[in-house]
Amino acid sequence: MVTGRNRRYGTLDKAVRFGPYSPMDEAEKRRTIRDAATIVLLRVRDDKHQVLMGQRGSGAVFMPNKYVFPGGAVDKQDYDIAPATPLSPLDEQGLNHLAPDGIASAIAMAAIRELWEETGLMLGAKGKAEGDVPADWQGFYDQGLAPRADVLRFFFRAITPPGKPRRFDARFFIADSEAVHGPDDDFSDASDELGHLHWIDLLEAKALDLPFITEVVLSEVIAITLDPDTPRKTPFFHHDDERSHFTLF
Repeated sequence: MVTGRNRRYGTLDKAVRFGPYSPMDEAEKRRTIRDAATIVLLRVRDDKHQVLMGQRGSGAVFMPNKYVFPGGAVDKQDYDIAPATPLSPLDEQGLNHLAPDGIASAIAMAAIRELWEETGLMLGAKGKAEGDVPADWQGFYDQGLAPRADVLRFFFRAITPPGKPRRFDARFFIADSEAVHGPDDDFSDASDELGHLHWIDLLEAKALDLPFITEVVLSEVIAITLDPDTPRKTPFFHHDDERSHFTLF
């Protein structure tokens, strides 16, 4: 196992190496690891990028007290949602990489639903549901909105290391707060899953009490905001053979 420094992420305080991905048996993976989605919501104020973050409760089983981005596990009902505007073909291709066919849209819908549930902010356009609305989504459509997937940019993937009480195969999206329907600082409809919801300077966010992978994701976000027009491969943090790996695809 290797610890050290690389040009993209700086010092890595975990055992990490770059190498090929050897996926576990898909059926076994589905039993032990849940698909999940996370949104890194950004805005610009006074020529500085800010990011939306919240703190998990002290009693949370997964990452208690840590500051995180809004996100959570994909639900079965997320597969039943047709977005008002679809993902870009490039993002859909990336999300389907080393994953079951057709999962891309459900992951995107989970990201939008989790953002709405945890912060009250809605990435939606005027629209109606096609057919019956799943219970988890009823409140969203009651606002006369349908979720927008075209405003999501898939840029990072990470699987929780073995030994944690819960494991997720998380896909991370960047979205601009300009796509939010209504004020981007109105958290009055937020659930109590995340506390201390607030916008913070992107660089200052690294001083918060963060999970290791959130630190790595923040470094990637900073790199993207500094050079948004450069094409990038997607980092994938995963584990096998008692090692942790970063690969790019």
